[in-house]
Amino acid sequence: MSRVGVGVIGAGTISTQYLENLTTFPDLDVRFVADIDTDRAASQAQTFGIAASGTVDELLADDQIEIVVNLTIPVVHVEVALQALAAGKHVWSEKPFALDRESGKRLLEAAHAAGKRVATAPDTILGSGIQSSRRLLDSGAIGTPLTALTLMQSPGPESWHPNPDFLFQEGAGPLFDIGPYYITTLVQLFGPISRVTATASKARETRVIGSGPRAGESFEVTVPTHVAAMYEFASGQTAQSIFSFDSKLGRTQFEVAGVDGTLVVPDPNTFEGDLIVHRGGDDIETIASTGTTTSRGTGVAELAQAIREDRPERASGEQAFHVLDVMVSTIESAQSHTAIEIQSTVELQPALPEGWDPRQAVISR
Repeated sequence: MSRVGVGVIGAGTISTQYLENLTTFPDLDVRFVADIDTDRAASQAQTFGIAASGTVDELLADDQIEIVVNLTIPVVHVEVALQALAAGKHVWSEKPFALDRESGKRLLEAAHAAGKRVATAPDTILGSGIQSSRRLLDSGAIGTPLTALTLMQSPGPESWHPNPDFLFQEGAGPLFDIGPYYITTLVQLFGPISRVTATASKARETRVIGSGPRAGESFEVTVPTHVAAMYEFASGQTAQSIFSFDSKLGRTQFEVAGVDGTLVVPDPNTFEGDLIVHRGGDDIETIASTGTTTSRGTGVAELAQAIREDRPERASGEQAFHVLDVMVSTIESAQSHTAIEIQSTVELQPALPEGWDPRQAVISR
């Protein structure tokens, strides 16, 4: 089987981390970088030894490109993905999958009609930390998992981000910006979510940029900056989650409590990290995670292999839509002060084999 041709749309900051990885995966052939700013696209292509760069239309005209990696801004994710599907390409998209259920459904339907795939970040779930956690839970090491507690609290990114406005607008805020990492991991560990009850608040109507050339400039906040949710799973398990940009105490936590112990899962916004198992008293065990140590772009390699092997990919569009549905339902619950039943679901794929490594050729031997 031959390598899978890849084209990247969007040459912004995140593209550097993607290209650093994509160009090292032997099953991928990165052929093109496209951006509205063609000079920026050319610079990234030259930096990473990619033969071609230019416009989106030029990228889509390359018949050797099978997967489009969509690194555009969130508000055009669906538009760009639909354009790629219409050109006969599979899509890997940065999060979020979409900003609302309607556009998300339209994207899934377009992919199904075209016989293509719309896999979506986060691919942190494929890293050694989350995959090792899945395997540990599957092994029964803490007994039957019952509940989870997840915390993501910070004072907000405006203190360090030079252009933080978009992180406090539609499609962002702590729930939509960071929530996909936590909720996708919850789904990976417990299965699909069936119901949510939530509250949400906004500490300030405006915030002030703390660094960079715009330091001191105020901007409007249009989304909740603190969200607290209770998630119920089809499996009967539950999770309590907080997503906040309103805490002066910054912290992240992800715990799964089982009948025989509690597992501290590595930060879902990373690809690695040790597992810590508490069994009561001084019985605390630290377990090194095993598996791939690559970062953003890992999911593109797994998608390419899934396409060639004619099997479902693990970071699927169906999973991304379910997570989107959960996040939208979380806000709806907070606004209506009622529990919301989740209508979507997803069928999970098995954990990755412990030795899986996207830097080892599988389909291009």
